[in-house]
Formats: sequence, structure tokens, C-alpha cells
Amino acid sequence: MKIKNKVSVITLGCSKNTVDSERLMNQLRLNECKLVDDPNSADTVIINTCGFIEAAKQESVDTILKAVSLKQEGKLQKVIVAGCLSARYKNELEKEIPEVDIYFGTENYEGILKELGGELKYELLGERLLTTPSHTAYLKISEGCDHPCSFCAIPLMRGKHKSKPREELIREAEFLAGNNTKELVIIAQDTTDYGIDLYGKRIIGDLLNNLSEINGIEWIRLMYAYPSRFPDELINVIAENPKICNYVDIPLQHISDDVLKSMRRGVTAKRTRELLSRLRDRIPEITLRTTFITGYPNETEKDFNELCDFIRDVRFDRLGVFTFSVEENTASYILGDPISQKVKEERKNIIMEIQKNISHEMNRQFIGKKLKVLVEDTEGEFYIGRSYRDAPEVDGEILIPFKGNDLLTGNFYNIEIYDCDEYDLYGNPA
Repeated sequence: MKIKNKVSVITLGCSKNTVDSERLMNQLRLNECKLVDDPNSADTVIINTCGFIEAAKQESVDTILKAVSLKQEGKLQKVIVAGCLSARYKNELEKEIPEVDIYFGTENYEGILKELGGELKYELLGERLLTTPSHTAYLKISEGCDHPCSFCAIPLMRGKHKSKPREELIREAEFLAGNNTKELVIIAQDTTDYGIDLYGKRIIGDLLNNLSEINGIEWIRLMYAYPSRFPDELINVIAENPKICNYVDIPLQHISDDVLKSMRRGVTAKRTRELLSRLRDRIPEITLRTTFITGYPNETEKDFNELCDFIRDVRFDRLGVFTFSVEENTASYILGDPISQKVKEERKNIIMEIQKNISHEMNRQFIGKKLKVLVEDTEGEFYIGRSYRDAPEVDGEILIPFKGNDLLTGNFYNIEIYDCDEYDLYGNPA
């Protein structure tokens, strides 16, 4: 059977959700569905929700309610809700928002297609309809997580860690490369655990080397690396393979031993510092990105000051901060939420001010240097590009003036940096 209506897919949350939606959209297209961007022009809206923290949950609920309103006005025939929020709160949502036609969890492509009168093309599950620029694509190498982090609800929504077979990932990457993808951004709940369930050991380094052999792939970027079991051999792979960016995203969440223990992170401040030292000692000009949580229930003023000192000392290239969100059915739920949102935000702002100064100082070191830059967009009077130091969507950019330059998006150029601000660099073709 073929789907007869027009469908709009709304994706909320992280890059893992982006990949899920891209796979679903390709399956919809294979069923001769007409995909439309504007929900007002659709017969059916599919909302791929996020349920990670309170703000994300609220955004998902608000989006569902807007779609339901369109349905009640006669502008939509069907509203389908899928993804993390739906996986976690399906029973509650069915009671609170019964106007939704059906709720699904994560990655239930077959169920969604069947609801619309279509069928799943199993043999083509690795193919996707990219919503990112074609030259950059996310590659999700596993699903779920085995870590017991006290604050995190991901295992409740995504389940236990499940690696995708290596041969499937290589086929998917070859498909992407055949559609002009030049940069693979490797994602998962924990990329460093890749392979442990299928092959009895962590083989993320082997996988990255395999992917680097694919014609057309020039950059491979590693995100979501977990610090407690970071494979030592992976450091050598990153250092020695020229296609793998000297870039690691390694969310640390905190540095105080008391907070890390309560968070159940399985790592200490000492081991964290040792890992960061090894990464910097063995990988030339590595860019380190991390994230932290402020306002965790047992975070004292002393713990917070220790975190600030750590950030000043280590000087991360890229850094993000979340405020703690109390989540039911997680281990930290019993601790309550004793730190006010105001204090959480104040601590977040203090860290971001520290990082802003660090980032500006580090950016100034690149003035006069040349960087390989992937040009991917235009804005105002500038081409917008990224170097190996910049992951899409979350990091800084390199701005190249239109004047005197004729560049093509999706191509690499050698760019000489002539100026900077706190987060971005400015340059011209060398």
C-alpha cells in the first residue's frame, strides 16, 4: 500500500532524534509520501519528541498541543507523536492529550508507516533523507546506554546500549558519501562503548579507521565520548589518522569527587585530569569540548568553586552548561531539587563568563594561522564555515567576507585567520 497524504515531520531535541527522523522521512518518501515542511500544508503531522530535561519536555508538549489545535480547526487529519517523551510518558500523554491519534516510542518506523497505510522497506533502513546540509551528516552508531548516571533518564527512554553492526554502519556511511557527504559526525549516547555488546570489546577506534577508508569522506568527528572507560587505543587512532579530526567531545558533568560520586559517573577528578592530559599530550592541537551541570542537589558552594577552578586550569576549547533538572524515576530524584533555579542560573552564567574569556584568548592564538575550512552557508556579508575545531550547531564558526572571494558551499578551502571574537574566527582564502 502507498501513503496518500501529505506529511510534515517535526524533530525536537538532539542530533540522535535528527537521524531517527531522517530515516523515517526516507521511508515515507519510499512509500510515495509527499513531505512538506509546513504543518499547515500537511494532512498528517509526526512529532519526534524529546524528553531529556524539563525545558525539552515542555517544548514537546507545546508542539503537540499546537498540532492538536490545527487538527481541531480542521487543518490536519492526523497527529502522530513519537520519540523520547512518548516512550517515557505514553500512558500519561494518552490521558492528558487524547486528541493525538496514536503515540509511539523511539525508532518505531514500522508502526508509524503502518498507521499511515505504508510498509517498512527493511533493506533500505540505512538510507536517509538528510535534513542537514548534504556535505555533513550525523552517523548514529548505537542506541541506548548502560551507564547508571543518577540524573539521566535516557535509559528509561532509549533502553540498554545496543551497537549497530559495523557492516551496517559502513554501508550507511557509503550511502551518505555517495550523496556528497564529506564530514561524518559520530554520535550515540556513548560512542566509546561501541562494540562491547556485539564484539565483546570496545572497537570504536577500529570503526573510525574503517569509516576513514570510504571514498569522499574527508572529516570524521567524535562526539559524546564517555570519560570513565575511554579506550586508550582510541587516542592513537585519532592522533595517527589524518581523516579523524583532532577533536573530542567528552561530557564531564562535574569535577568534584563528591558530586561525581553522587552522579554515579564512575570516574574521579584525578582520573579525569589524567585522561585530559593524555589526550592533550598525544594528539597534536586537539580541541576538547565538554559540558557541565550546575545546581546538582549536593553541589555545595565549595564544589562549584572547585569546578570553576578546574575550568580555568584546563582551559577547554569548547564548553556548554546545563542547569540540573530533577527527573522522576532517576536515582537522583530522591535527592529532591534543593538548589533554586536562580542559583543554578547564576552558577551557569559564572561558568559561561569564565569560558568566554578563555575562548577569546584561545581564538587569538589562531590569528595569522591557516586552517582547513568547510564552507557550508552564507549569512549577511559572509560565507560561514567550520574548521576541525568546530562541530556543527554547537561550536563557533569561521566567517569569510564575500568581498573579493568566490567560494562554493560544501567545499574545503585553506583560510588564513585575520581576526576573532569570543567564539568565532574571521579569515580569507590563503
